[in-house]
Amino acid sequence: MLVDYHVHALAHGEYEYSSEWIGEYLRRAQDQNITQIGFSEHDWFIPRIDTDKVREVASKPEFSGLDARVGIEVDYKPEREAEISAFLAQKPYDFAIGSVHHLGEWPFDHPDHKEGFTVRDIDEVYRDYYSLIGRVVSSNLFDIVGHLDLIKVWGFKPTAHQENFFIKPLLHEIRSSGMVVEINTGGLRKPVKEIYPSEVLLRDLFTHNIPITLGSDAHHPDDLGSGLAEACNTVWKVGYRTIMGFAWRKKILYPITRLR
Repeated sequence: MLVDYHVHALAHGEYEYSSEWIGEYLRRAQDQNITQIGFSEHDWFIPRIDTDKVREVASKPEFSGLDARVGIEVDYKPEREAEISAFLAQKPYDFAIGSVHHLGEWPFDHPDHKEGFTVRDIDEVYRDYYSLIGRVVSSNLFDIVGHLDLIKVWGFKPTAHQENFFIKPLLHEIRSSGMVVEINTGGLRKPVKEIYPSEVLLRDLFTHNIPITLGSDAHHPDDLGSGLAEACNTVWKVGYRTIMGFAWRKKILYPITRLR
């Protein structure tokens, strides 16, 4: 079973949902031997998310054997919780990813704002980031924690080991919440050149019996499935033998195998 649960067909707003465009993603999924694809647009584009269009195109005979899911990736901010709860109830999503892309008003993962790391204390940046991830977990709004260690995107690392001082206290909370952590290969295409989360952190997730899913963070069909073979082999090496899928906000456990 190979899944890709982090796919942005709208990208950053430059594309539109159409039968042809959705079909491009589905065909690429078939080419990659992906058996389940999860569209998860940024919540900034809610009015343009057409869950019916995805399911209509995916139901065509040419895509038999490929399951399509429709989720959403939410840019979490604590002051938005009531708003988030309201819009998650408005569409029949299969899953919701909770992600942190801003520290205050600073969009730290945007290339135009990466210089913010050079004028801030990196330890404080990491501390603030993981404090917000803790709020994502405790909010009970989401099914999946998005790109858990995204804060490393530009290669800036704290002086203290993040696993010991910033992340490890969260692992019990994640496990208790029932949330799933995505293994996001988008970091391989970023300056950090690492999967989110790192293999070290992934081993901690396995030790805490935290379920995982897979996502490429594709913003174009050319990136769909990118890095998933490496991710599968890494999670297999760590000890995982199952990954999580979703339907109508319910978890479904699937077996995985090592890819060759």
